[in-house]
Amino acid sequence: MMTLLSPILSASRSVPLRLPAIGLAACLALAGCAPGSDLAPLPQTTAKTYTLGTGEEVRVVIFGQTQLTGRFTINDRGNISVPLLGDVPAKGKTTDQLAQIIATDLEQRKLLNNPSVTVEISKYRPVFILGEVVKPGQYPYEPGMTALTLAAIAGGFTYRAQTNDFSVLRKIDGQTVEGRAPRGAEIEPGDVMTVFERYF
Repeated sequence: MMTLLSPILSASRSVPLRLPAIGLAACLALAGCAPGSDLAPLPQTTAKTYTLGTGEEVRVVIFGQTQLTGRFTINDRGNISVPLLGDVPAKGKTTDQLAQIIATDLEQRKLLNNPSVTVEISKYRPVFILGEVVKPGQYPYEPGMTALTLAAIAGGFTYRAQTNDFSVLRKIDGQTVEGRAPRGAEIEPGDVMTVFERYF
């Protein structure tokens, strides 16, 4: 009798050993199709390639010319209004490019000879966060902000949140790019970050 039952008992004992492997495979399959898993890593830009946008405020310093030095907001046409120069195109330019445009304009109009101009950002565009955070919405950008700090400013994650990788929309060289950003990725002005809902 024991001989007849041995194959059955042996088979029944072997089934539970295969279940963890099946469960692991299912988890890996779900992780592979998790929201955002198909996105390429988000390209990082640098201070030299960061371009200005509407609503940002810049401080223009013209050495020795206090009446021309000041803070200017980029209007909805993408310009700043500089004394004696009028509208100067700023949107889509780096701070170095904008400084060069102002210097060239001053020289061509024979207002200054060989002017020394610097431009720095005094107020950045806001950032946006959507999805599984307590308070999604628009927030002021702060230099050094990461994906994790932005989520913290938005009240933290909900219990449904996927907390390791996020989607970020970013404008680079005039083109909107969507990429995958880890928790420590640097957020830039104008970025739109989405926190996905996890599957399990």
